[in-house]
Amino acid sequence: MDRGLVVVEESPTHENLLREAAEHARGADAPLVVITFATERDIGEGVEKFEALGGVEGVPYDDEDTFIDAAEDALADFVAETLNDSDVEFEPVVRIIDGGYGTATLTAADDFDADHIFATGRRRSPTGKAVFGDWIQRVLLGFDDFVTVHTQDEE
Repeated sequence: MDRGLVVVEESPTHENLLREAAEHARGADAPLVVITFATERDIGEGVEKFEALGGVEGVPYDDEDTFIDAAEDALADFVAETLNDSDVEFEPVVRIIDGGYGTATLTAADDFDADHIFATGRRRSPTGKAVFGDWIQRVLLGFDDFVTVHTQDEE
């Protein structure tokens, strides 16, 4: 692995995924790009998503750049705390998207020249996948290198 891309949100499953990605990165002496996605609505509604990461208060942001700066600071704190300030080099990234996670993940992997994607998906029935879609499936089918997927039960 030359560079890993870790797609996270705040949860115990994502913390475990991040720790596993860090172990791979440490063994390969490779950096990680730790990314999370937000929507335009997150900017205007007080970024509840990022409150869970810590460091971002529930206030709306007037512009995308201010929001991204605050959210990346919160993401960096989350990663540092989860990894206990390990020696793994990482870059926190927040991207504003208007499409699906699958496409956004593949675009980010290409943009950052990642050769390993780490992500968490929900365990779904075939009917659930058909009705709700499955962004992880899109990543698995669209990425030519390694993908590590942690699953969590469907909510």
